[in-house]
Amino acid sequence: METRIALIGIIVEDTEATEKINSILHEYGSYIIGRMGVPYREKNICIISVVVDAPNDVISSLSGKLGMLKGIRIKTVYSKAGQKHG
Repeated sequence: METRIALIGIIVEDTEATEKINSILHEYGSYIIGRMGVPYREKNICIISVVVDAPNDVISSLSGKLGMLKGIRIKTVYSKAGQKHG
């Protein structure tokens, strides 16, 4: 199955969502290449970057589940690497 590389940027504005975020990311752990979390204490937020290599439907599912959580914002950026150009 063809996969894509994507970066999911997560801004956590409500730290109560952290446990749910971790649970969802654990569920998709086999697709995660790397993850970095940066607490920004002065603004009381956390920024998380998650890099995945997965089929489109898996990336969409992961992004959708994260996006439904209260108190967080996400954005997904896809790489063109590996895509066929016509």
